[in-house]
Amino acid sequence: MESLIQISASPTPLLSLRLNNNGHHPTTHISFASKSFASPLLSVSASSEKPVVVVGSANADIYVEIDRLPKEGETVSARSGETLAGGKGANQACCGALLCPHGRSTFFLGRVGSDAHGQLIEDALSDGGVRLDRLQRVEAAPTGHAVVMLQENGQNSIIIVGGANIWGWQDEVMVEDLEVVKDAGIVLLQREIPDRVNLQVAQAARRANVPVILDVGGMEGPISKELINVVDILSPNETELARLTGMPTENFEQITHAAMKCHEMGTKQVLVKLGEKGSALFIQGQEPIRQPIITAKRVVDTTGAGDTFTAAFAVALVEGKSKTECLKFAAAAASLCVQVKGAIPSMPKRAAVMKLLDSL
Repeated sequence: MESLIQISASPTPLLSLRLNNNGHHPTTHISFASKSFASPLLSVSASSEKPVVVVGSANADIYVEIDRLPKEGETVSARSGETLAGGKGANQACCGALLCPHGRSTFFLGRVGSDAHGQLIEDALSDGGVRLDRLQRVEAAPTGHAVVMLQENGQNSIIIVGGANIWGWQDEVMVEDLEVVKDAGIVLLQREIPDRVNLQVAQAARRANVPVILDVGGMEGPISKELINVVDILSPNETELARLTGMPTENFEQITHAAMKCHEMGTKQVLVKLGEKGSALFIQGQEPIRQPIITAKRVVDTTGAGDTFTAAFAVALVEGKSKTECLKFAAAAASLCVQVKGAIPSMPKRAAVMKLLDSL
């Protein structure tokens, strides 16, 4: 099971931040990524199908491979280390772009710093075919980054430093960003960016009748009822479901009761990622739809598997597949993801997912 700690404090003290009048958010100097496609205001309708739009985080994942986690006060040596592109939003965007059929684009709306880590992420997304028209660089904060402690069995523990993901957003989401959201086929959100941004995006999507999936992963705090009420599908893993509802999730009966609690909180659909136990979709008033895992040949790294699952489900859903087909498509994508190290580097291509499904 993946464990995560988020550090949402302000950027490093060595960085000079200018606060705006309310004293809460640093003034950000924004520029668009140099590899954006044509104008940042380019209409998404240029695609023959409404796009997948991901609004979220981008991180530089600093990997260290270790035999075991260090104990308190202990220092251990890593077998190896490297820095790869990641972040829940960037992961889902890259996965969406690789899984979408020809003619359907995937946009990423996010914030990175004007530093080497930002360039790393931009290059990875661009290479994956993600539209970067609304990816923005900010001067006042570094690119978000994460330390991923990867153990030999493929399990990981992660510490996140928010950086531009937290401090790079203005109080009001830019009109140009919301226009992209309104033209989407589906919108994916996560909680590694401020919930005030998620709320504004989800409200704009709701007004435009665009479905929204909110991945619960990210901040540990409660989700406001206001946000839950404008989300179409809430997607936690079993640990996040327990934390969100304050209920146990040790078996499927308990998970079902916790999902019903989410219905009471205001969301009609709950998509739960259950790790080795597969996944389940709980639709209010209906029987749960369960999907077992599609066993991987080997598990190298579970980082990004949940993001792959969520993005794959969204792609299948926007294509008009049944919910059962969406779950199976997502399970196949996640099975391929865990066989490769890294988050974005492990995202599978559509042809590989279809080949795996055909072999079952």
